[in-house]
Amino acid sequence: MPIQHLPLRLTLATAMLALALPTMANPAPDDWQGVLAEAEGQTVYWNAWGGDTRTNRYIDWVAEQLQAQYGVEVEHVKLDDTGSAVARVLAEKQAGNHDEGSIDLIWINGENFAAMRENDLLFGPFAEALPNFALTNPDENPEVVTDFTLPTEGYESPWGKAQITFYYDSAQTETPPQDIQALLEWAQANPGQFSYPRIPDFTGSTFLKQALIELTEQDEALYQPVSESDFEAVTEPLWAYLDALHPHLWRSGRAFPDSGPNLRTLMSDGELSLAFSFYPTDAAVAVMEYELPDSVRSYVLEGGTLGNVHFVAIPYNSPHKAGAMVLANFLLSPEAQAQKQSLAMWGDRSVLDIDQLDAETQALFEQGDRHPSELPADALSNTLPEPHPSWMTALQDAWLERYGVN
Repeated sequence: MPIQHLPLRLTLATAMLALALPTMANPAPDDWQGVLAEAEGQTVYWNAWGGDTRTNRYIDWVAEQLQAQYGVEVEHVKLDDTGSAVARVLAEKQAGNHDEGSIDLIWINGENFAAMRENDLLFGPFAEALPNFALTNPDENPEVVTDFTLPTEGYESPWGKAQITFYYDSAQTETPPQDIQALLEWAQANPGQFSYPRIPDFTGSTFLKQALIELTEQDEALYQPVSESDFEAVTEPLWAYLDALHPHLWRSGRAFPDSGPNLRTLMSDGELSLAFSFYPTDAAVAVMEYELPDSVRSYVLEGGTLGNVHFVAIPYNSPHKAGAMVLANFLLSPEAQAQKQSLAMWGDRSVLDIDQLDAETQALFEQGDRHPSELPADALSNTLPEPHPSWMTALQDAWLERYGVN
């Protein structure tokens, strides 16, 4: 029966009843059995960078496990730029969509996390309530609760570690450069054999921060909001450095690779003999998969390299928050962390405090003899902390203004 034919008193009663009904409450993170029960049958739309086959195959494996173990379906929404997902959540909020958002979980950190927190776009706190979160031993590992100097306050859950790692073809280069200044000298002596990804790619942006940390005499300013510093004065050495470096890069600095994986492809094609990745095992995995020659070796700069923890977060308007929490918790399980760290899967470092695990669980992380192209176990002990997230955006904007027109 069309609604206009209903008796007026029934129409009014129906409307009043609808107004009286409460909106669906968010799941309580500390009621884990309730979370599991609500999650079963949900589909979680996980927005995550999709630019690398190794990352994608790991997420595919995770999706299989979530379906088999918890009855939760995972759809990987592949992103080129995480900022586009942040913008989508913001647009949904501005449109009044507070309950049926299109994103349930997002791979995020740095300036994107800061933007989502500033605009109240995240659900939480939830991370500390995840049963597996305690395995990170956060009291002894503050990096799992700190994102680009900002406390996560339970609005993000860690799931992996990254750190700039250089790799080179030892058949062509006997002694690779050990700091940023030596890199310039090496590039001048080996024109066209090095490059970095075009900004705003996160690997390229991280290279800018690495260089700035080494070059500026005001590095303490990098750990405060950029608005509190003289940006031009702090960054002047960086632009002078890049002006000197660019003519000696691949294609004379008139073009840049699109991403870290594109750098790897150029190494594979023999166009570069020195490159870098934000994943320490990237070169070793590529050698194992016959993408790079056996002569490739990995190393870090003598003064240390920039590193961070990457996280997942749940948008405030996700309709499947329970499923998203189950996924975030599974990502912290020893099973998932060991699989992710395996060179046969991805090679991404674990955020768990492995020394605190029992012997049987620690055995999951044993990978046998070190691959010749892989870093020594203690090579990543000197990790440089990420600057305040506002520096990332400011550096990207300044780089695009100076060099982005080419």
